[in-house]
Amino acid sequence: MAETIYDVAIIGSGPGGYTAAIRGAQLGLKVVLIESDSVLGGTCLHVGCIPTKALLFNADIWDHVKHAEEYGIDGLGTPALNWQNVLKRKSAIVARHTKGLEFLMKRLKVTILRGFGRLTGSAQDGIQTVELSSSGETSLVKAKNIIVATGSEAKTIFGLAPDDRILTNIEILSIPQPPKSLIVIGAGAVGVEFASIFRSFGADITIVEFLPRMVPVEDEEISKELTRLFKKRGIDINTGAKVEKIEKTGTGVKVTWTDANGKTQEKEAEKVLVAVGRAPRTEGIGLEKTRIELDRGFIKVNEAQETAEPGVFAIGDIVAGLPQLAHVGAMSGIVAVTKIAGRAFRPVRRDRIPGATYCEPQIGSVGLTEAQAREKGHAVKVGKFPFAGNSKATILGNHDGFVKIVADAQYGEILGVHIIGPQATELIAEAVAVMELEGTVDELMFTIHAHPTLAEAMLDAYGAVEGMAINA
Repeated sequence: MAETIYDVAIIGSGPGGYTAAIRGAQLGLKVVLIESDSVLGGTCLHVGCIPTKALLFNADIWDHVKHAEEYGIDGLGTPALNWQNVLKRKSAIVARHTKGLEFLMKRLKVTILRGFGRLTGSAQDGIQTVELSSSGETSLVKAKNIIVATGSEAKTIFGLAPDDRILTNIEILSIPQPPKSLIVIGAGAVGVEFASIFRSFGADITIVEFLPRMVPVEDEEISKELTRLFKKRGIDINTGAKVEKIEKTGTGVKVTWTDANGKTQEKEAEKVLVAVGRAPRTEGIGLEKTRIELDRGFIKVNEAQETAEPGVFAIGDIVAGLPQLAHVGAMSGIVAVTKIAGRAFRPVRRDRIPGATYCEPQIGSVGLTEAQAREKGHAVKVGKFPFAGNSKATILGNHDGFVKIVADAQYGEILGVHIIGPQATELIAEAVAVMELEGTVDELMFTIHAHPTLAEAMLDAYGAVEGMAINA
């Protein structure tokens, strides 16, 4: 039997890998997907985006139930949280989409191989080889191209191994009961989302962040608003704080840190969540046998996601200079296989990548912050519209936050959009589309938005750039 030579071998089945496999098959490529885990989907589907957002939805429902009488629902009495059913629902959502992925791969005739894939060096006669280790046995997979999509893993500090008290995003998703108290180390997206979840479920929450402000990648006004609203929710926030020590006690964990004033602080809680970022999984996959170039463990690529090793591409969380977001992995996978198929593609643009943080209130952003726009030499105009002036937000009982537009002062081009408030993670899609099409404030002020909708806040924010918001 002739040896199978695939058009592309993809190492890793997270959002980047499985999206690349699907699009590659749609483009007529013969695709093999290599996965070391027993299930497809990677971190995002199993211990990241999907289960986390399922818990956030439960937390939102719980917050509404606690105020049922305000919505005209009587007779509920004192609601009781059934945490096991919360976990069961989360797991059912993950299982459903895992099966969906398996079905898609079968329908599209993508070959799935279980095992750990390693690069073996440069192509020989135009053919790449991946070493596949599975159940103690080794075999070789041959392909014309390789896409490395091995993803990332949670960083830890002080060499601490995760357990039932010192948690990462993995362990916290399956704790048997919500903690009564939780210290969150790190105020990026992961940290603030879990802080939001467990605050809704009644936990005493403390956030300790090394940088000067919460969600430090966001516009400074977003950070200030989130800080204000988290404090309003009773969350203890400590920024500019350096963690010095984490130690277990008889009943929990104690964290010691130096605060922004140089004073030593300490606090004890049932559990600690370490949310200090993610490291690329690029060790042990054979990169040293290739010409692939690294930057602090991340792989350097060109605009087509190609590495310095011909025929080898890298996508997702392992790529230098790209944010570690599932949708970035997915789009970079589409770019790579489109290039492999010889079709026209558009490269991933850093300033067109939406950020989405699903805490309460939600955050959505794209493009330049106001400070970044000014640093780049733009003359800017800023429009800001509060959700307090939006009728749909009032209907939803959720009118904290605002929409902020950063625009070029001369031509009115939208440089950045920053939203904090209800459904911000959905509203930001409009801004991404607008920026892809190079929309201007003048055009958008005459773009009709349905009434009453949260999206009308976008229209008012565009108008606010020129000092002409209708509902302000």
